[in-house]
Amino acid sequence: MQRYFLETSFDNDGNAHISGDDGKHIVKVMRMEVGDCIIAVDEGEAFISEITDILNDGVAVKKKDGPLPSNEMQVNVTIACGLPKGDKLDFIVQKGTELGMRSIIPFEAERSIVKWDTKKGSKKVERLQKIAKEAAEQCHRTIMPEVLSPMSFKQLLKESKNYDIRFFADEEDAKGTDPNKIADRLKNVYHKQTVLVVFGPEGGLSRKEAEEMSAADFLSVSLGPRILRTETAPLYFLSAMSYEFE
Repeated sequence: MQRYFLETSFDNDGNAHISGDDGKHIVKVMRMEVGDCIIAVDEGEAFISEITDILNDGVAVKKKDGPLPSNEMQVNVTIACGLPKGDKLDFIVQKGTELGMRSIIPFEAERSIVKWDTKKGSKKVERLQKIAKEAAEQCHRTIMPEVLSPMSFKQLLKESKNYDIRFFADEEDAKGTDPNKIADRLKNVYHKQTVLVVFGPEGGLSRKEAEEMSAADFLSVSLGPRILRTETAPLYFLSAMSYEFE
């Protein structure tokens, strides 16, 4: 059953209106009619809803059954990625959404080759948010991950104070004789906590950045003996979290 996130919540009688791209998708692509059902997600809850009318700008739906069981990860995970090259950020947003991340923060790392174009920035964030939305609908999530506007490293450190737990992936940690394995670090993470995990760009995090994060109460974590690509590392960590908590 097709799933759509509502832009406007159900009213007191359980009615809602789906318009825009989603409305067009229901009518033009899926060719649904009055009486057909979809899953409508409203503020973190999913409901089986029946199409009651086909409108000029979309469809009207009525709540029929629910809320359905949530499949959200019990830990609120935010991924912070040093700005990568090409379309790697698109890939991280899409696959990270499938693996349960709650939000993503791109940031300008010391070794980031890519520089964020502030003039086109808002459109890029909108496109990434659309990727997250489509991925969330595809994998039947009840929360659409948020794509935040890129930050500087200093802004990221300031933002990190809002999280219960802070990690950063550290290549040097992995090379040590007693690396801090993901499984060991996650032993001190509990349901409902907020977790921020920082990953470097293609060249990794600089030692200066690693030292500043350690001073800001971040815990280093090893992702194993092999060097992972910048688009692989976040997915590796999210998979480990899924194994631990789901």
